[in-house]
Amino acid sequence: MTTTYTPSEMMTVTAARSLPNGTVCFVGIGLPSEAANLARLTHAPDVVLIYESGTIQTKPNVLPLSIGDGELCETALTTVSVPEMFRYWLQGGKVDVGFLGAAQVDRFGNLNTTVIGPYDAPKTRLPGGGGAPEIATSSKEVFITLKHSKRTFVDNPDFVTSVGYGRDGKAREKYKVIGKGPTRVITDLCIMAPEEGTNELIVTSIHPGVSREQIIEATGWAIRFADSVAETAEPSEQELSILRELKARTAAFHAASGA
Repeated sequence: MTTTYTPSEMMTVTAARSLPNGTVCFVGIGLPSEAANLARLTHAPDVVLIYESGTIQTKPNVLPLSIGDGELCETALTTVSVPEMFRYWLQGGKVDVGFLGAAQVDRFGNLNTTVIGPYDAPKTRLPGGGGAPEIATSSKEVFITLKHSKRTFVDNPDFVTSVGYGRDGKAREKYKVIGKGPTRVITDLCIMAPEEGTNELIVTSIHPGVSREQIIEATGWAIRFADSVAETAEPSEQELSILRELKARTAAFHAASGA
């Protein structure tokens, strides 16, 4: 392949490919939204995108800045109340995939979107959980996407906002939550999945041009690799073209609106 691409584009395309056509996906803002909409515009035209503001089967022309972005409601098949969204759709077991990002993730897929540093004296106060804690427990499975660094992949997160498998890897067994938890973590370096038996994230696929040493250096715990590690497929020219058009369209729209 002669087309060049950035690590971020590699991550977004890989995350998009993880969504099969027809999947009902509860989408987080940011990187998950970018990937989910790329999936909709490429191989998965019938993916059903749901945002926590109550929009169902939304097809935004530009990426939303927040869950309150009018673009989501204007392009949705329908919009329901937030209580109905959570109680009937999410907790009713109707969501196949919850697609989330975070500021920190640990080896058991627990996510922090609340605070960096001590809770009562934080270094950084983050946006908080929103609906992510419920998405993490009630979706049938959870995909996570975020950039890979020691700041984000930490051994001991400052706060657990959305539970993966708990700090001991066994929380889902104790509390009998609906969904089976994180099944895939997609970064700009690799793909990870929980190891059977321990639920600890291990590397299952490495992106082209990335070494094991880079992944080890960028991870805040002693990351392990599956017995058989694949090489992630490169983005196609079509995927890159559609992604770049989407981002350019989004930037122009929000610049014109003064957002």
